Amino acid sequence: MDLHMMNCELLATCSALGYLEGDTYHKEPDCLESVKDLIRYLRHEDETRDVRQQLGAAQILQSDLLPILTQHRQDKPLFDAVIRLMVNLTQPALLCFGSLPKEPSFRHHFLQVLTHLQAYKEFPISQAFASEKAFGVLSETLYELLQLGWEERQEEDNLLIERILLLVRNILHVPADLDQEKKIDDDASVHDQLLWAIHLSGLDDLLLFLASSSAEQQWSLHVLEIVSLMFRDQNPEQLAGIGQGCLAQERSADVAELEVLRQREMAEKKTRALQRSNRHSRFGGSYIVQGLKSIGERDLIFHKGLHNLRNYSSDLGKQPKKVPKRRQAAQELSIQRRSALNVRLFLRDFCSEFLENCYNRLMGSVKDHLLREKAQQHDETYYMWALAFFMAFNRAASFRPGLVSETLSVRTFHFIEQNLTNYYEMMLTDRKEAASWARRMHLALKAYQELLATVNEMDLSPDEAVRESSRIIKNNIFYVMEYRELFLTLFRKFDERCQPRSFLRDLVETTHLFLKMLERFCRSRGNLVVQNKRNKRRKKKKVLDQATVSGNVPSGPEELEAMWPALAEQLQCCAQNPELSIDSMVPFDAASEVPVEEQRTEAMIRIQDCLLAGQAPQALTLLRSAREVWPEGDVFGSQDISPEEEIQLLKQILSAPLPRQQGPEERGAEEEEEEEEEEEEELQVVQVSEKEFNFLDYLKRFACSTVIRAYVLLLRSYQQNSAHTNHCIVKMLHRLAHDLKMEALLFQLSVFCLFNRLLSDPAAGAYKELVTFAKYILGKFFALAAVNQKAFVELLFWKNTAVVREMTEGYGSLDDRSSSRRAPTWSPEEEAHLRELYLAHKDVEGQDVVEAILAHLNTVPRTRKQIIHHLVQLGLADSVKDFQRKGTHIVLWTGDQELELQRLFEEFRDSDDVLGHIMKNITAKRSRARIVDKLLALGLVAERRELYKKRRKKLASSILEDLEEEENLPEEDSEEDEEGSSEAEEVQGSLVLSTENLGQSLHQEGFSTPLLWLQHCLIRAADDREEDGCSQAVPLVPLTEENEEAMENEQFQQLLRKLGVRPPASEQETFWRIPAKLSPTQLRRVAASLNQPEEEQKLQPELQTEVPGEEGSDEEHRKEHRAQGLRALLLTHKKKGLASPEEEDTVGKEQLKTAPKKRQLLDSDEEQEEDEGRNRAPELAAPRIQKKKRFQIEDDEDD
Repeated sequence: MDLHMMNCELLATCSALGYLEGDTYHKEPDCLESVKDLIRYLRHEDETRDVRQQLGAAQILQSDLLPILTQHRQDKPLFDAVIRLMVNLTQPALLCFGSLPKEPSFRHHFLQVLTHLQAYKEFPISQAFASEKAFGVLSETLYELLQLGWEERQEEDNLLIERILLLVRNILHVPADLDQEKKIDDDASVHDQLLWAIHLSGLDDLLLFLASSSAEQQWSLHVLEIVSLMFRDQNPEQLAGIGQGCLAQERSADVAELEVLRQREMAEKKTRALQRSNRHSRFGGSYIVQGLKSIGERDLIFHKGLHNLRNYSSDLGKQPKKVPKRRQAAQELSIQRRSALNVRLFLRDFCSEFLENCYNRLMGSVKDHLLREKAQQHDETYYMWALAFFMAFNRAASFRPGLVSETLSVRTFHFIEQNLTNYYEMMLTDRKEAASWARRMHLALKAYQELLATVNEMDLSPDEAVRESSRIIKNNIFYVMEYRELFLTLFRKFDERCQPRSFLRDLVETTHLFLKMLERFCRSRGNLVVQNKRNKRRKKKKVLDQATVSGNVPSGPEELEAMWPALAEQLQCCAQNPELSIDSMVPFDAASEVPVEEQRTEAMIRIQDCLLAGQAPQALTLLRSAREVWPEGDVFGSQDISPEEEIQLLKQILSAPLPRQQGPEERGAEEEEEEEEEEEEELQVVQVSEKEFNFLDYLKRFACSTVIRAYVLLLRSYQQNSAHTNHCIVKMLHRLAHDLKMEALLFQLSVFCLFNRLLSDPAAGAYKELVTFAKYILGKFFALAAVNQKAFVELLFWKNTAVVREMTEGYGSLDDRSSSRRAPTWSPEEEAHLRELYLAHKDVEGQDVVEAILAHLNTVPRTRKQIIHHLVQLGLADSVKDFQRKGTHIVLWTGDQELELQRLFEEFRDSDDVLGHIMKNITAKRSRARIVDKLLALGLVAERRELYKKRRKKLASSILEDLEEEENLPEEDSEEDEEGSSEAEEVQGSLVLSTENLGQSLHQEGFSTPLLWLQHCLIRAADDREEDGCSQAVPLVPLTEENEEAMENEQFQQLLRKLGVRPPASEQETFWRIPAKLSPTQLRRVAASLNQPEEEQKLQPELQTEVPGEEGSDEEHRKEHRAQGLRALLLTHKKKGLASPEEEDTVGKEQLKTAPKKRQLLDSDEEQEEDEGRNRAPELAAPRIQKKKRFQIEDDEDD
């Protein structure tokens, strides 16, 4: 952007900063205000970042801000403002735009901002930063601020420390411009000169102090980010080897690389010399290539020398096909290079001091920030980078496990594996940001690789304690299934479009290390037991019309009646036997994942199986055990059942059509067929078990085409790979080919082309291991091709293990092995017999055609689905839906059946399970859906949900909700329904009484004051919810030791649960809470149930019995609730001896206003009936809780 395009106001503001005369900068009087104006302009810039671009083009930072920073440090307001402005100007371009823009116009603006940032980093090298002036000022200021104690440090000082660290971070974050620098190894780049300036200014020592000080943990993430940017181009192993003879190793590596290049160059010169002929190129001759067709039908004519015929290709002269951007391979973003020697020596010393004094403390602090979510998003990447870099440096320098003990644990393995899995899943789901997630996954993989390498190094330690720690860690890692399956998952989902080649290289090396450690561990242990998880798909249980028990099951009621007399004799003998113990058999499966409450059906089926097998004692024992486990509903009989009733109940169980699952034989055969019927819902259940580990079985998991292709892709760049990477590739392929005897996995044309390029490479002597392996695979292929001529065709395809077995053992061998598991084929005679049976039985009414065919088909055992599918294949039926099983044969309802249904509905309409009772007692058995449809047609119910099973809640809040529903009913209706709902009232009364009994027992144990405190909290919460009009969960905070001890008492907690108070939901909650779903009315009723009988009797003389006036209005209710709250408060004060006469008078006046309600609570039933005509209106408005309170007091008096 040109200067003449600069905004006028912005230009005037920049001119008011000052001017530079020689080496002295003269600031203007309005310099501070101008800096603040520039900050304001940056705050209001548009999405193209125009202000930032104009300031960068005008070089304001280089010509004005840096001189002000270095020469006017004593002006603190100006210094703070300049630091703030420089932090804003140097922030990364990705932060300015949010992400890398895809539109061309925004991409242009992004590149302009990036260019200005690179100019900020490069331009001052010759003026300010190279002479360490700017960093000297920053380090001095930071040193002075850190000298202040935490009690002397102000908020402005903390802000200035953070801005200085951010400024250093921003300057180091600017990427290098490789096209402009063009630096080679061992040469000082711009970044190296910046690091040297940091070292000369002493800023590196301040960073070490911030990392090691326990009082400065708030800056741990800033320090870790700066350190990661300092070492972003460095190799930890090369840094660790400086000064230890590594220079000689580097020199030998360079010589070896030059020797390879020289061999290739000499081979090319030799080839060109052989191609050079004595004659002119124009007289090279023309040749006809027989067998190779040209564009037409004639043979190809070749117009060059014969020595060029090898390089002939039909693609010569054609333009290569352009690959779309979305299919292009990912580019490498991180480039490692060797810095200047003095810079590497400084960085090596920095790493050593960091490991000695800072690593464990800093990594612990950062991990704490990450777990407590105090860090910003994706800050865990810096943690993983530091883990990988410094553990590698420690391993290469002088291995001391104590220096990295903070990150050397199973918890760290779990943390890295969790993040790696999360990044992998996000890369698959968030396709727009897949490249970013792939880079984060690469960092996690590097950290995981270094953890494994450190544990492997611990095995070589002379210290026995270190080797034992390594063994424990490996035992935990190899046991868990997720750690073993991680590499297989990463290989199978490798995508070169978003994952660079370096990720694949690290994945191959990490897999090689993991397999080597696992193989050595298995050899040392002999046998290794590991965890195994399997996702088992189970279908919803299908309710069948008849029992389908595997084995000899009676097919009709006649056989059941014939079996019963013998069973009845055994049952009578067993019922009179007092030694029959119910502890010998458990009616439920404790290890099953199905809850015990839902295993009643299975227990009933087990009882029926025992009866069918003639095991009467076991059936009776199971029945009695099930009655003890599931006493509710009297499903297995009541507790006082007689022996005769038990025998009759067992007879009903024997003949009952219980729901069963299909047998294993039928289910296994039907899984082979395609299901065209309606699919049932599938549930995934993870089954965890243990098994003995077999290394070869685990290695077979890698024998698939996706893994082989990934290895071959990396092998194509064998010339650029390191010797260790090529060794890891060959070792893995050798394991699959030699150890597993699956050489045919590599019989692929692209692999052979790669081997051909390798064998014809002039520098093939440097890759002896690759050449040996290539010759081994080629020898195996030609040996197989001599036997199997189709092997040449198989070269065109990637193969799996099944195809490999067929290639080596013969085609059709796999079918012979799996023929036993497949459905038997149909012979022509069987098809003709099937056709005859179908034509003979298809027109018979009331008969299932398939069942008739199954009864007469006596050749090979077939299943129902196999017959149906083959009938469709033969064209005898159009679809499998033509053979669906019919439902119940009773379709029409007679008049007597409708009357019976109405009678049963009227009888059980008030029960908890109306439909269940009707189905049990109806004469003509029908399905649940038929009965519901008929009830709707008769108008007995308006909606289906009226027939739903009512579930009784355990908490007292459910009782209050039921009472609320009854509260709105007239008194006449409630009296009429009193007899019909006596059972429900008894249940509710028992629960209220249980709450009351808990309260009385707590009173006797000395918890009266906490109970009054709880009652006061409930009333206060009700008042707050009435005033605010909204409700939220209110915590019960005990402020006294007495209340705190009560909240820890188990009996008190049981009372809280019965009242509906919710316990802490998670580890982040500490206190019990009053739920938001409880209304003010419910809260006051719960509080009223906590009244102390003794204190109420003491307060009874203060209450008036009669007050004229009308009851039931809202004002009366509010006065009553206020009186209850005052009464609770007075009881609390009387307990503590703090009640005053004024308080007692106040409570007495409030109680006078609510006296009629209290009188209704204490009156008897006869008095209430006598006053029914006079006080009809008050009774209509009386809440239900008053009736319950009356029942409770009467029971107490009876006791």
